[in-house]
Amino acid sequence: MIPCFAAGSSSGKHAESREGSMAKTSKINKQIRREGIVERYAERRAQYKRDSVNPHLSQEERDTAMSKLHALPRDASPTRLRNRDAVDGRPRGYLRKFGLSRINMREMAHRGELPGVTKSSW
Repeated sequence: MIPCFAAGSSSGKHAESREGSMAKTSKINKQIRREGIVERYAERRAQYKRDSVNPHLSQEERDTAMSKLHALPRDASPTRLRNRDAVDGRPRGYLRKFGLSRINMREMAHRGELPGVTKSSW
């Protein structure tokens, strides 16, 4: 295949349409698994964190709480979660207000599928 370099068109992987493109299902499944792990360990993790900085406990008890916190699975930390688009799982350009990526938000707004969202003009 010979790339086309005509004026106004792009070549390569960006020339393809986004229709039907979606994040890898393995990444989406990994995210779902992580959410479950975070939920399962949330209470324990919060308790260990409180105990590790509690000034009323002895230094040994605080160190024990910190070592227990470090012994938890890495995926138990909520910082390892990634916000993903609800439609296609896209991890980048995520808008929290809509739970969508910028691309899907724009497309759905143009189709009138987002209540209260209108195209701006001035």
